[in-house]
Amino acid sequence: MDFNTLESFNYRDKTVLLRVDINCPLDKTSLKIVNDSRIRRIVPTVRELMGKKARLVILAHQSRKGKWDFIPLEQHAEHLSRHIHAPVKYVDDVIGQDAMEAIGALQPGEVLLLGNVRGIDSETAKLDMAGHSEGEIVKALAPVIDYYVCDAFGASHRSQCSLVGFQPLVPSASGRLMAKEMFALDAIFSNPKRPSVFILGGAKFGDVSEMIDRVLGSGVADTVILQGLAGNAYLLAKGVDIGEASTKVLQDELTPENLQAAKDILARYGQRVLLPVDVAVERDGKRVSVNVGDLPTVEPALDIGDASAEKFAKVVRSSKTCFMSGPAGMIEKDGFEIGTRIVMEAMVDSGGQSVIGGGHTGGAAERFDLADRFSYVSTGGGALETFLLGDPLPVIEALKHSKEKFSQE
Repeated sequence: MDFNTLESFNYRDKTVLLRVDINCPLDKTSLKIVNDSRIRRIVPTVRELMGKKARLVILAHQSRKGKWDFIPLEQHAEHLSRHIHAPVKYVDDVIGQDAMEAIGALQPGEVLLLGNVRGIDSETAKLDMAGHSEGEIVKALAPVIDYYVCDAFGASHRSQCSLVGFQPLVPSASGRLMAKEMFALDAIFSNPKRPSVFILGGAKFGDVSEMIDRVLGSGVADTVILQGLAGNAYLLAKGVDIGEASTKVLQDELTPENLQAAKDILARYGQRVLLPVDVAVERDGKRVSVNVGDLPTVEPALDIGDASAEKFAKVVRSSKTCFMSGPAGMIEKDGFEIGTRIVMEAMVDSGGQSVIGGGHTGGAAERFDLADRFSYVSTGGGALETFLLGDPLPVIEALKHSKEKFSQE
């Protein structure tokens, strides 16, 4: 790889700053963590560094200032402690005296989680790597650490101080999760087995046309399946009257530019872009499939219909590489998770390389008890979208810079 991994350094008796993404969904009433899957995903890196007798300092965030779920990380430390079967110390401070004293008191093999890094305004300043390397967080912590490790793939699309500021000053490496993410995505994009199918869905479609153009135009994918709001938007671009209720759900992204982009994609790639042949609506409290030819309906489309699910599943089962980002419908509503589940089951039954990504998609896989059957489940949301668009990830670029700089010294 173009960046260092955990094998690159000897961490014994060294202080390592590990930046992770353990931003967890919370219950709005109790503010308790309701799903700690992101915490579980960093366990291999934490355990390995503990085993190598590093003094491990963890830096993380939860939401951001002004949001209801912006809270301290004490319960994150408790969850991590349970998963690594060892104590995780916590101090509700990042660069103050309490943090410095806690770091100084660490013994080899011990773990300390610092406070919510987004409590410091300069963390999210709009700066590049060089600018962030002058930030107060880096100035405070860089002198007391020997190595920096980033395992925060889910935030790797952000140029923020704790994510890109340390690499120019401290020898840096990726954690196990980061390396696995890049390896899995590289397998899909660099040398996919054929046929390769990309399934794009979810609640946004503004960037879908650019993604389709990239994966079909470059030959990464042979076929793209559209579901969710992306599928509805493309039906509209094809000239189908999907109805006022379904159109309204598309909201701000239904711009003339986005519609024209969708029309251009359909004209350019034709049958390589598969659209729903029916949609599922709620009628008299029940799920009802409505053929595209019978649209519009008064009710909004909440899922792909049964015929679409079977059509897509047939294509997916014959694939050797399959990637899915975004569910097929409103998976939180009983009866309208069916399309997503059928397509996911086809992915794991295909026997090929199967990767899914995005928070809602990963959550659906866990709900259907399918997560362990995929080749890989990516933690990325915005990072995955950035990667799909072919744009550089600031954290990866910073890690590459660090490897190049310190290999020359």
